[in-house]
Amino acid sequence: MTWSDVHARTFIIETVLERARRNPEHGLQLDGLLEVERLFGGAGGVLLALQHRWNTHLAVKLDFAIEKGAPTQSGWDELAAEQPTLRALLDAYSRRSLALRSARRSEQLMIAEHATGRRPDGNPVLRLTKTIA
Repeated sequence: MTWSDVHARTFIIETVLERARRNPEHGLQLDGLLEVERLFGGAGGVLLALQHRWNTHLAVKLDFAIEKGAPTQSGWDELAAEQPTLRALLDAYSRRSLALRSARRSEQLMIAEHATGRRPDGNPVLRLTKTIA
């Protein structure tokens, strides 16, 4: 993937979110975005990219919640309040997309791992505990 492709993908994601923010009743609006098929493989790929964006931001929020000694749910709630359009799109399409439902399960595992400090197999989650100055 070239830098041009990365920028084009970012433009598409931002455009999709802005369109959904302005017209939430229309859901995922890809009309006129000619590179969607090439860059994402279609609407399903856009949805997975949106889920990836959510998961990346959520991981940071969960880490901050742990640092503050707050419940992990507070990280999820904070992100949902900051990015309501993204959350609404993911919620609406998770009912229709098997791939998105699978990605959502990964989100739930990440939350559980942050909350318990353990992976599903019982092994501890490795965390950085030393800050390099």
